[in-house]
Amino acid sequence: MTALLIKNVSKFYGQVHSVRDVSLQLAAGERVALLGHNGAGKTTLMRMILGLTPLTSGKIEVLGMAPGSRAARRAIGFLPENVAFHGALTGREQLHHFARLKSVKTSTADDFLERVGLAHAMSRKIRTYSKGMRQRMGLAQALLGTPKLALLDEPTSGLDPISRHEFYDIVDDLAKAGSAVLLSSHALTELETRTDRIAIMSNGHLLANDSLSALREAAHLPVKVQVRATAETADHVAAQLGGQRINGSSVIVNVQQKEKVSLLGQITGLGDLVKDIDVTPASLEALYRHYSVSDQEIN
Repeated sequence: MTALLIKNVSKFYGQVHSVRDVSLQLAAGERVALLGHNGAGKTTLMRMILGLTPLTSGKIEVLGMAPGSRAARRAIGFLPENVAFHGALTGREQLHHFARLKSVKTSTADDFLERVGLAHAMSRKIRTYSKGMRQRMGLAQALLGTPKLALLDEPTSGLDPISRHEFYDIVDDLAKAGSAVLLSSHALTELETRTDRIAIMSNGHLLANDSLSALREAAHLPVKVQVRATAETADHVAAQLGGQRINGSSVIVNVQQKEKVSLLGQITGLGDLVKDIDVTPASLEALYRHYSVSDQEIN
């Protein structure tokens, strides 16, 4: 089932083209990372999905419904980049308020506070919460009602490493339950293994939209293979593999993806000369730079 359909969507503010002819789909249970620099059009796109900003042209459907309609709003859970709550309310009081707005039983609110790690602070005033605690509070309200589509804008901002790990566990649980998740983030490293697809925007354009492995293949960025030899054999290993000696006993070889298996065969043939091997494909950060630079060259 298609949870979100974006087809040839554009948004113009006078002569400023905030979003230009963007098409994107999310299926139920799919996790998609939306990447882009500040001003790339990500937030505008999310606001159009929410029905807060009208489209200049194109079409958006949320589970087949118009953005901003009552049914579409009930299907969406939204976590904005900058969350704001009433400081005089306790965590429980605030989430009960959101539950009533979403027509969700208030008895479930405490369960969501526990799920995001705020059970110990649910009776405290929100003004005493740290930034990370307020961010987890925002996640709890986004999860109320188990949305069919979750829009998460910089969701791990202010979270410590353990909380970030727990957040992605929650995202995984959402996806397994059938919710589609579209999350925007600048924390690229943590997205590599926790999303199904990467969509990259720049200057309002959608530059890339595919799995990480497919983007790597299309970008033709090299795979880095680091071979650890010994100080006595590193020069010989480098000569055999066509690599560069570094750090006294290691050799670096950069190859294209299609050449990787052949190179690993060569390395195996060196036998005891090789003590260890590390294979590092192009990172998401490198891919992001590649596609963003390509867009700048086009423009």
